[in-house]
Amino acid sequence: MIDMADDDTLTIALSKGRIFEQAMPLLEAAGIRALDDPERSRKLILDTNDERVKLVIIRASDVPTYVQYGAADVGVAGKDVLLEHGGEGLYEPLDLRIARCRLMVAGRPDANPDADLHSQGRRRLRIATKYVRCAERHFAAKGKQVEIIKLYGSMELAPLVGLADLIVDLVESGSTLKANGLVPLEHICDISSRLVVNKASWKMKHTRVTGLLGALREALDGRAA
Repeated sequence: MIDMADDDTLTIALSKGRIFEQAMPLLEAAGIRALDDPERSRKLILDTNDERVKLVIIRASDVPTYVQYGAADVGVAGKDVLLEHGGEGLYEPLDLRIARCRLMVAGRPDANPDADLHSQGRRRLRIATKYVRCAERHFAAKGKQVEIIKLYGSMELAPLVGLADLIVDLVESGSTLKANGLVPLEHICDISSRLVVNKASWKMKHTRVTGLLGALREALDGRAA
């Protein structure tokens, strides 16, 4: 259980959907239970069984920003989101090992991520993705200059209509790729959700934050046992 000696409210940022569903059993093991279901409630700040712990429900991509600027003390965010954000103003002390998937380069079966179109007098490879920083870093590490097209959804459509040669996206089972005639071509990194902490909160609410951290570690160790 969390040490409640500190009177400050602890605010935890979460996103709806898969992360919320998989994070809540861990939080419940740490003694924190939401009093409302965010899928049914219109509330953006949820009360919990502890009046000094609040949950803020926001877009997954906004979790690191809320934590960075202190609007939330801690948050749960996918590693993909953290890589795009850059991690400024955050500590990332714990891999929660939930919402697992892979960040991949994908395309048609005959697509070649190493094709040198420029040397053939053609344009650079076009990569469609919402993970712009991750895609740039991946191809830069290979010494390739590519053109990034930022999209926010339906990534698999881009190669089918000629918008892009390849995509960079999250892959869980691969069924969506397969249904659209695409295949994974290169693995960029494994993704899971992490606990992130505001640096000021780590100092000012150290007892509360480390108490939560310890309780979550115990819950994860219990699952692994």
